[in-house]
Amino acid sequence: MTKQIVFTEEANPPLPVYSQAVISGKTVYASGNIGITRDMKLVEGGVQAQTRAALENLQKVLKGAGVTFDNVVKANVYLANFDRDFAPMNEVYREYFPSNPPARTCIGVATLPFGADVEIECIAELP
Repeated sequence: MTKQIVFTEEANPPLPVYSQAVISGKTVYASGNIGITRDMKLVEGGVQAQTRAALENLQKVLKGAGVTFDNVVKANVYLANFDRDFAPMNEVYREYFPSNPPARTCIGVATLPFGADVEIECIAELP
């Protein structure tokens, strides 16, 4: 197995314990993204602002790997407050996947890094 580490200056820098994404074969595995700024501060505005920031950063990572949201086949969404945030998160999520959305799992979790409300990761297929 060979793997290629994806790193793009356009996206928020990853912590030293993981890569922004990894390509193995024709599959891109993008790490989880939370709604933070380049200086690692949580964006203000709740789950919708954090979802938008997470997806914008994820979009930059995918571009660095040579794919777009159209190539995403599976997404995983983690919510720190599922009951409160599921519907508002979906409103923003739909903007990025308006048609033919990928398979998706959405899970309620106890806590997320930096006290985030949402984290999103995905798997995409290279063209």
